[in-house]
Amino acid sequence: MGKGLFVTATGTDMGKTYVTALMVKKLKDAGYRAGYYKAALSGAENIEESDAGYVKKRSGISQPDNTLLSYLYKPAVSPHLAARIEGNPVDMEKVKADYLSVLEKHDYVTVEGSGGIVCPIRWDSRQKLLLEDIVKALKLPAVIVADAGLGTINSAVLTSEYLKLRGIGAKGIILNHYSGGVMQEDNVRMLESLTGLPVLCLVAEGDTELGMEEDVLASLYR
Repeated sequence: MGKGLFVTATGTDMGKTYVTALMVKKLKDAGYRAGYYKAALSGAENIEESDAGYVKKRSGISQPDNTLLSYLYKPAVSPHLAARIEGNPVDMEKVKADYLSVLEKHDYVTVEGSGGIVCPIRWDSRQKLLLEDIVKALKLPAVIVADAGLGTINSAVLTSEYLKLRGIGAKGIILNHYSGGVMQEDNVRMLESLTGLPVLCLVAEGDTELGMEEDVLASLYR
């Protein structure tokens, strides 16, 4: 049985999928059986054109498409609304079973979230699920992907505190769109000071490799 790690972000368009692909690629290139899973994805016509398809292609894994995710919705809206439009709500038991199936065949499974941690996954008269409920059901630790630029202190600290409040163990922060300079260097120091979490990695535009050792990355998974 493998180990898993959840990747969340401080919001949309933080580059969570891009960073996830680099993480999976790093593990695969190190010789591990690296896997990927996403519970629900919206805004794509098919798997190949989706975030899951991007991660598979960018990382070079050979995992079958139908195991990459459990629910694919076409409307480019929050999963809970897309599910309501299409009439196919997320079932937690299916999510758990699908994740465990991937976990059984891989050493390390990187689980990508949808949007930020407070993303509604299902919201109807029968059940109300937020993304955090999936993280807790799968018993995963998390890493936070945040933008390196202006405003990241507020959003990353709020995400960190929310995870702590919900009992989700955060392993650290990965800063995306990093270009250096006084402000971004200070953001690293302030984030570590205010959250108590390490800034694990700095990802610049166009990076094709994750700038951290594979054993350090592997140690984040549980």
